[in-house]
Amino acid sequence: MTDSSDILQQLQQTVMDRLNAEPDSSYVASLAHKGLDAILKKVGEEATETVMAAKDGDVDKLVYEVADLWFHTIVLLAQQGSSAQAVISELERRTGVSGLTEKAARTNT
Repeated sequence: MTDSSDILQQLQQTVMDRLNAEPDSSYVASLAHKGLDAILKKVGEEATETVMAAKDGDVDKLVYEVADLWFHTIVLLAQQGSSAQAVISELERRTGVSGLTEKAARTNT
């Protein structure tokens, strides 16, 4: 099995490679060509489908939908000039910090 950070790095690189390609060459290129609103709509759709799968209690469907959500979120991050690695770094920063403490620190800045 491949390390999860390797998978995210590979996916991030694939998305970056396809982001500015010709729209008919890949799904990512097609979505990116449609612009931010299309990407946001897709993220919203996938988030809704994730919630619905969880409400239905179908764990396999939930995993499938979360994978779609993560994928489209990575497309969004790339389109905005960021990366999955930036999110991983933020999660690492938060590791060991109480969620209440972390939230309080954000609202006080």
